[in-house]
Amino acid sequence: MSRLHQPPDPAGADDPATGAEPSPGPGSASLPGARSGADPTGAGIGGEDMAARQTPVGRLAATVERLRQEVRAAQAEADGRALIELAKGILVERLGCGPAQAARQLAELTGQAGVTPLEFAVEVINQASRDRLSEVTTAFLAAAAGGTVALGTPDQGAAAVELRSAESAALAAPDAQSVADSLLAHALTPLGAVAVAIWALGSEGSLTLAGSAGFSPAEAGRWRYVPPGVATVARRGLSERTGQWIGRLSDTGLPSIGRHQHPDGGRVAVPAGTAGRIHGVLEIVWPARLEPQPPQIVRQIEALAELCSHTLESYDPRDGGDGTLGARVLLDAAELMDLADGLHDPALVLVPHVDAAGELVDFRIQHVNARFLDPAGRPRGVVGGALLLEAYPMAAGENGLFEQVERVHATGEPFRARRMRLTELLDDVPLAAVADVSISRHGGSVLLIWRIEDETARLANLLQHAQRLGRIGGFEENRLTGEITWNSQLFHLYGQPLSSGPISLEDLPAHAHPDDAVAIGRFLRTLLHHHRPASTAFRLLRPDGVTRHLRVAAEPVLDSDSRLHLVRGAYQDISAHHWTEVALAATRDQLAHTEQRASERHRLTLQLQHAIMPPAQAPLEAPGLRVAVRYRPAETEQLVGGDWYDAVVLPSGLVLLCVGDVAGHGIEAATSMVVLRNALRGLAVTGAGPGQLLSWLNMVAHHLSGAVTATAVCGLYDPDRRNLRWARAGHLPPVLVRGSEATTLPLVKGLLLGAVPEATYEEHEMQLAADDTLLMYTDGLIERRDRSMEESLAHLLTTARTVQPTLGQQLDRLLTHSRSDTDDDTCVVGIRVA
Repeated sequence: MSRLHQPPDPAGADDPATGAEPSPGPGSASLPGARSGADPTGAGIGGEDMAARQTPVGRLAATVERLRQEVRAAQAEADGRALIELAKGILVERLGCGPAQAARQLAELTGQAGVTPLEFAVEVINQASRDRLSEVTTAFLAAAAGGTVALGTPDQGAAAVELRSAESAALAAPDAQSVADSLLAHALTPLGAVAVAIWALGSEGSLTLAGSAGFSPAEAGRWRYVPPGVATVARRGLSERTGQWIGRLSDTGLPSIGRHQHPDGGRVAVPAGTAGRIHGVLEIVWPARLEPQPPQIVRQIEALAELCSHTLESYDPRDGGDGTLGARVLLDAAELMDLADGLHDPALVLVPHVDAAGELVDFRIQHVNARFLDPAGRPRGVVGGALLLEAYPMAAGENGLFEQVERVHATGEPFRARRMRLTELLDDVPLAAVADVSISRHGGSVLLIWRIEDETARLANLLQHAQRLGRIGGFEENRLTGEITWNSQLFHLYGQPLSSGPISLEDLPAHAHPDDAVAIGRFLRTLLHHHRPASTAFRLLRPDGVTRHLRVAAEPVLDSDSRLHLVRGAYQDISAHHWTEVALAATRDQLAHTEQRASERHRLTLQLQHAIMPPAQAPLEAPGLRVAVRYRPAETEQLVGGDWYDAVVLPSGLVLLCVGDVAGHGIEAATSMVVLRNALRGLAVTGAGPGQLLSWLNMVAHHLSGAVTATAVCGLYDPDRRNLRWARAGHLPPVLVRGSEATTLPLVKGLLLGAVPEATYEEHEMQLAADDTLLMYTDGLIERRDRSMEESLAHLLTTARTVQPTLGQQLDRLLTHSRSDTDDDTCVVGIRVA
């Protein structure tokens, strides 16, 4: 017997049920005085335990614990014997010998290999079976030898024995509780797990705790049943084939069994199923955080879940509420057929069809009820008995019908869908139908119900909705019998109850406005006498006093003798359309008048602006100075701006240079611009400096011009000294181009014009040199919506570094390379020192 299957040493282990210390094992010696310093009276160390053992209850508890451990040892020994006997049977088949010779051969080979008989038996079983467990064992041992297994590194023989022992115990276990005990003891404890739960999946989507190990009885009792729709770790495990691998349970916030015992431990929930059907979930608990695991560990957990599915396949949670287990009561296929025959909708009874490897590949159509209607018109006998994908190959296509059948069969959760498109191939021609589909699982079978939509009823319903939405009423009048048929919508249009009789075409003038009699008469003559389709619009006078605008269109139906037999037609309520046309006509006239006034106003504004600020101006000649100006109006003609500039020689010989921008557009901005420009010219004659001029101009903007706001740069240039004094009111600073460098002048302080009643403005003085160029401009030259002002100013400096032969060409280049996108006016004043 391998060391892995010896009875566990009970020394130091407490019974979780009684709390009593177990008696020594059978192989231990009980020597007098073994405890040094033991008190013979029982009052010293261990005296209470010794006293408890002398009581009848204590002796009974010790006896129960001893018997329990003997049972566990016997079970472990039986598992080992089962594996050894299985290996002997394999040798009998392979060597063609008897059982005794196979036993001797197994003993000789075991001795030669230097392993225990149990380990060698497991090796023989793995080589002979080539099943899932042998593949998992091979991959696990290879990973363990390479040092890549994260959950411990057991020796190779022990790992193989543990997996096969777990399989043997699981297959021989009478219930899921025994399977849980075996899995934890043989296969999961070596991986570091401390608890395991086996959940059975109910047909309605509930979860029942079929077996557990490592949890207290009270905790297992609280989690005996989980209703459908409750989000737990186990239910999340049904969502994917590989299940849910959770590093730390507390990070998810999901409830689960034992969450208070190991809140920061790892969890794994893997679906347990065979032949394409999920029977439950295997949930495993680790005490600490679970790191991502290699594929070998993942496949090992999946193999253990497959072992659980064999027990869950026959588990019935209805066989007792105290945890007792029994055989599942599967719904007989005959009962499901009787259920399908009692339905008023077409129904198919499907049973799973598996291949030689036990994998689900299709579903057999076991039964077709009497009301079955095939989309391709085939009889029931052709469909019954066939495979689902053979009878309906398009079910695996775009609508996903076969995928839904698989999911319902696997999980037990029903599926409902309205207006699912069903496609069938008839002589390689796809035939489409629309149906309401219902799929549910009953035991091991699936019931598929579809209700194909009646095309005639669907079109009639569609026509009724179209007439309601379009406010259309239809009629038919038999000219031979006098019978008149109206639909309900036409009664509603006429404002009459359904109990009243319909109105003939000849009586139409009596219900219309008198002014429309001529149009109605023309319509009736064309239709009834000339036998041609006709239409007209008229005003209907309803009995409730409401006048509606209707349009009637009709066509004649002639018999074989060219006589008028029927008149078919429709009325449509066009009142909303009529009043919309009236409102549009009035709005159109008003817009035309408004556009004419706006155009005249805009024309006058442009004339005013161009009279004061012409787009082009001849260069200003001054001693030792050349001044050029460029003005570019806004690209949008409706936006008349408030940009202005001025360059004039004052009586003192100084040159006034200024650029400004009035906030806003239109006639108000243009008139404010004229006021500020002329005011600055007049104030400059006083001989005041630029700072004082802007201070006075601020008072003009605030008090005398309707509280407008504006920005400006004002400079006075002395040609004799080549000296420039300047100030700014919230405007961009000028740019100085000297040689191949372009820089902005210092940002002196100054508030925009018109913001406050009184303001002072700081001045700055600088000396210019020969061939220096000074640029004064408005923000329309550089401003962009998608970038900052600093980025736009940097682009201007880059463009200005390239000096052109003439000052006019320099300004033209600036306008050409401008990246402004604000549709604003642009003013540029250039001063070049001779």
